[in-house]
Amino acid sequence: MSPLKKRARSLALALMLALGATGFSVSILLAQTSSHEAAAQAERELAEIQAAITLSSEKREELAKEIAEMEGDRTRQNAELIAAAQRVKLTEIEVGVMEENLTGLLGDEREVRARLESADTNIASLLAAILPQLRSKAELVITDLNRLTELTEEVFNEKIQLTARLSTLQEEQLRIATLIEARKRGVVIVSAELQAQELEAEALAAEATSLNQLITSLKQRISAVTEAAAAAEAADVDSPVTLLPPETIELALANTERTSPAIPFTSARGYMVTPAAGVVVTGFGENDGFGGIAQGISIVTRAQAQVVAPVDGWVMYKGPYLNYGQIIIINPGQSHTILLAGLETTTVELGQFVLMGEPVGAMGSRTIGQTVTTSAGVSRPTLYIEIRNEDVPLDPAPWWAGATPPTQTASQT
Repeated sequence: MSPLKKRARSLALALMLALGATGFSVSILLAQTSSHEAAAQAERELAEIQAAITLSSEKREELAKEIAEMEGDRTRQNAELIAAAQRVKLTEIEVGVMEENLTGLLGDEREVRARLESADTNIASLLAAILPQLRSKAELVITDLNRLTELTEEVFNEKIQLTARLSTLQEEQLRIATLIEARKRGVVIVSAELQAQELEAEALAAEATSLNQLITSLKQRISAVTEAAAAAEAADVDSPVTLLPPETIELALANTERTSPAIPFTSARGYMVTPAAGVVVTGFGENDGFGGIAQGISIVTRAQAQVVAPVDGWVMYKGPYLNYGQIIIINPGQSHTILLAGLETTTVELGQFVLMGEPVGAMGSRTIGQTVTTSAGVSRPTLYIEIRNEDVPLDPAPWWAGATPPTQTASQT
């Protein structure tokens, strides 16, 4: 029995004798840790829950069989990738909320335990007090004991729900990884030539002093990027310049057989998906914390959070760049580019056409590159996003799905 439980039991017994509270029971006190250990309890328990999540061999075999049935069916693979990515994003949001709730509950539990521990300061002097003071003290202790029971049950239930959602998250992440590998075998042939181009692209990135210079160099010297740029330009020629009605846009985006953008990029304003679930910590035009003005936005994510393509486009670059960590540059057409920076891993190839919502990489367990620090002083994974028209940065806010629908004039910007 812990010291806290022993003292609480003694205090409760003394109070019962003094007040005649025969219905009072101390069996609800479930103390397991002393107060000096409780500071890191939330982090330990969350880590233990995550570490305990494993998929059964039966589930893995079922998943492998399901994906094997899609072998060679690019349309079906695309549809499943996008659907799985959407499930992952929603689950990551749910897990984040649950982790926050659990951390709060564990904090409340620590406070109640600390009060119960401090209540046993001097039972002898307490019993010597007058009855009204004793009754007041007893009521406080009984309230805390009852609250501790409620908190223990809430923590237990929250852990069960969190475990279930983490299991779902792991299953969907495995589904995506397996689908990507299957599609690489059937569609994207990773040849020695492409690998050589990737190495050359990284060398160009090391020499470039700006993203615009990097993109120009890539288009001139990397054949996979040159072909992708030509495809983007060809798509621009065929793209209408008028504002498309919502029904037309939604129908076009539902077609997973496409090999070029479903809609002109300027028509995607108000329809783009956010690349990752998280919280915006630096908005466009705000102080970036490094003595400059942010030309994009920064989103703090969960560790290993999934990153998806915000819109249809071709991969112009993927790899390391300056102090941005791993980056991905997407050409969606119409002289625009989209930068995703701060990733730990990427799952796309140079010149590859990606669909809106398709997984393109993942974050790490901490900030990579320029650090964004939370109020708690802990560096967390941070995704940096830029949208540019030629070399002019644009505010991403109006482009996300759910933003105010564009006007005819706005669609031209």
